[in-house]
Amino acid sequence: MNPQFRTAALIAASLGLLLSLFLVLRPGNDDEGAATTTSVETTTASATTTSATTETEPPATTAPKPPDVVTIRINVASDTAPTVQRFSVTQGRQVELIVTSEIADEVHVHGYDLMGDVAPGMPVTIAFKATAPGRFEIELEEHKLQIGELEVRP
Repeated sequence: MNPQFRTAALIAASLGLLLSLFLVLRPGNDDEGAATTTSVETTTASATTTSATTETEPPATTAPKPPDVVTIRINVASDTAPTVQRFSVTQGRQVELIVTSEIADEVHVHGYDLMGDVAPGMPVTIAFKATAPGRFEIELEEHKLQIGELEVRP
C-alpha cells in the first residue's frame, strides 16, 4: 500500500471519528418545535497544530481544555407545559444559568436553593459553582413548571 495514501486515509479516518464524536456528544435541542428551547454553550480556546507522521506513528491528538464556565440557556416560550431539558456538568464547575421567559415568574434551582426573577424582556442569570452532586430541578416556581433538570456528576 502506498505510504502517502495510508497516511491520508489515517488522517481522514481520524477526522471522521472526531466529527462523529462531536455530532453525537454536542449538547443541543433536537425538538425544535417545542415550547421550550435550550442550549448549552461552552467557550474554549483552540489551536491548530500541524505535525508530520510516519507510517508507524498515529497522528498526535490532544484533548481540549474544558471551559471555565458552563453556560446553560433556557428559553420559555409560553405557559404550556414545556419539554424538560436535561443538562449535565461535572462537580466543581462554574455554571451560568440564563433563563428568558414570556412568563413573569421566579426561577428556582432546587437543591442549591437559588432563585431569580424573570419576566418578558428581562432574562435572569443565576451563576454558581456546582458543588453538590445529584439531580436538581429548575422550575418556574409560581407556575410550578419544571423547565430543566441539572445533573451534577462527581
